[in-house]
Amino acid sequence: MTLTYIYADSSAVLAPLSTFVEPHAYDLCEQHSEKLTVPKGWSVIQNKSDLPAPKQSTQDILAIAEAIRQVAKQESNSQPLASEIGRRGHLRSIPNQD
Repeated sequence: MTLTYIYADSSAVLAPLSTFVEPHAYDLCEQHSEKLTVPKGWSVIQNKSDLPAPKQSTQDILAIAEAIRQVAKQESNSQPLASEIGRRGHLRSIPNQD
């Protein structure tokens, strides 16, 4: 299930797993979505689908794992910029080329 908070309405919405990335939505497994609690005064809106749950395939999981391995391998092979003078998280400080 995908959890989204609506602060203006003091509610939490639980809906079927989203097919796209939302910056302020959280994907929960079945166990955690069933045990969800919200602050006092808040309500939980559950939008349950009548569709059967998708069947899980080990091939899908292996394909995802392989894709992650390939990205990790590409990142480990890349060389940092020689002129880089500082780094903080994903940001880099590069001196002026003029």
